[in-house]
Amino acid sequence: MSVRGRYQRCLNDTPIGGRPVWLVLSVRRFNCAASSCTVRTFVEQVPGLTARRRRRSQPLQELLHGVGAALAGRAGVRLAGRLAMRVSRSTLLRLLRATPEPVLTVSPRVLGVDDFALRRGQVYATILLDMETRRPIDVLPDREAETLASWLRAHPGAEIICRDRAGAYADGARTGAPDAMQVADRWHIFHNLGEAVEAAVVAYRSSLSEPLAEPGEPALPAEPSSRPQLPDAQAVLPGKEIRLVTRTKERYYEVQQLLADGASRAEIGRRLGLDIQTVRRFADATSIEQLLANTHREGLIDPYKAYLHQRWNDGCTDTAVLHAEIREQGFRGSVQTLRRYLRPLRPIEDGTRRHLRAPSTPPTPKPRRVAKWIMSDPATIRLEDRHKLDAIRRRSPALDTLAGHVHDFADMMHKLRGDRLPQWIATVLAGDVTELHSFAKGLQRDLAAATAGLTLPWSSGAVEGQVNRVKMLKRQMYGRARFDLLRRRILQPN
Repeated sequence: MSVRGRYQRCLNDTPIGGRPVWLVLSVRRFNCAASSCTVRTFVEQVPGLTARRRRRSQPLQELLHGVGAALAGRAGVRLAGRLAMRVSRSTLLRLLRATPEPVLTVSPRVLGVDDFALRRGQVYATILLDMETRRPIDVLPDREAETLASWLRAHPGAEIICRDRAGAYADGARTGAPDAMQVADRWHIFHNLGEAVEAAVVAYRSSLSEPLAEPGEPALPAEPSSRPQLPDAQAVLPGKEIRLVTRTKERYYEVQQLLADGASRAEIGRRLGLDIQTVRRFADATSIEQLLANTHREGLIDPYKAYLHQRWNDGCTDTAVLHAEIREQGFRGSVQTLRRYLRPLRPIEDGTRRHLRAPSTPPTPKPRRVAKWIMSDPATIRLEDRHKLDAIRRRSPALDTLAGHVHDFADMMHKLRGDRLPQWIATVLAGDVTELHSFAKGLQRDLAAATAGLTLPWSSGAVEGQVNRVKMLKRQMYGRARFDLLRRRILQPN
């Protein structure tokens, strides 16, 4: 090898004091004397500073790669510009894609598995996590059982697999790592229990209302026989509620008709323009009443009805005064909203305006709120709500039994006593609360994983945290990058 000559090489280096820096180097060019060498000349490189065919120094290259890994394209360009480093968004992404992928040398002992949406409701991928280091180790392009099984066969060594209750992951883990212990996530189990509890409360919603009080006398003198009937509370503001109920009924019958015609749930979602979760809710409903139980949305005035009824019955019927009083309590509505609510209490008979007494019976709590009370720790519920729940339990033996089952399950989960689960399942299946039977049978089919989830300290909490990080990365890239770039950003060290 002999020196052929010298030339000057100009490199862009890391900025100093907010100013760009250029390095001018005098380097040698060598001739290669080996006849078998396809490249006849070589350029001298400075270790740690230069690389072949690059106009940026190695430190600047690494710095730009870090910016691209943290912020991707456009946001990375903005930050680089503030740091006196001129670069395009395409260059940042190209630097990120050119980085060698991390190689998994040792398979994790405890593996976490969960899915995330590439396009919500349509395309999903799978993230794999080393639960002991809490670092993502791989990203799979779908959430199919065979894909996970193939990965586990290619990377043997997993002893514990933490997952949600998805059947695909259960099958994939069973096929790819038959000796590994599967752990069903506690949060997902308790969430499924909450869905069953809400369905049970809807089924027994007739017990949520307190017994009707005696009809009140008019606030101003009037003939008892001429007192008109107080209209239903929903008639005060009927518009939005009626539209919501009508739309719910129409969607329910459309979904049920398409199911009867043999259409799949995904096809129904495409035909009706509905998310797959919405289609699933309408398809799984046993009746339209189950869907309509929670269609009445809480309005601005609902939290103040009890106070308004008390003040009205005490003789204060001036809308402006009542509006000023509840405004001090946090009401954000207008005087017209309050006037529309009070209008049924001011009927006109024979040209004389008579004020009716407001209903003294408290409004019926929504089934979803009652389900929340049942699922919550009694120590965290407001005293007023606790009294309402106690009254409901006294009126309905079925809901009282339901609350007892939930309390036993929460105690078992809190104390990590998964050995009680078979007895709990047997007790529920022997009872009359049929809405819990499906949940209990699901636990029975996945008994080993559910028992491990309620016994071992492992859960999918760390995986859910990484899924939230993935959502942040997707928002940074505005959903325009391909799967390979998203995968590289997920696998980059934090």
